[in-house]
Amino acid sequence: MGRGRRWTDGQGALRAGTDGVPVPLEIAASYRARTRGLLGRDGIAGALLLTPAASVHTFGMRFAIDVAYLDRDLRVISLVSMAPGRLGLPRLRSRHVLEAGAGAMAAWGIRVGAQVSVAGPSHPALGGGPARR
Repeated sequence: MGRGRRWTDGQGALRAGTDGVPVPLEIAASYRARTRGLLGRDGIAGALLLTPAASVHTFGMRFAIDVAYLDRDLRVISLVSMAPGRLGLPRLRSRHVLEAGAGAMAAWGIRVGAQVSVAGPSHPALGGGPARR
């Protein structure tokens, strides 16, 4: 997808690398969806992509999460685990933030430098290239 395409809220699939198994993905692109995020939930089946985003917090959350900061090409530039009640530092090159239950990203093969791809409301196929803002 080329520049100028907007991400939309909805369901999708996440894949790490070319061999990764698709993981259920929620896409939070609107201000309202990004603000709500994982607040008030007891867990998540899969992952949540916040876009655009450069930082997150876990105030009001009930469980620990893995947080991957992604650049505009959906490459992981930083990966941290956060307990509830924490404030994450912003990452200057981050355009998107991926959240999942603690330990999930390691199981999916997501690490710093990994390339992820997304299929969803504004992404017709895995591997079709990321949308950019």
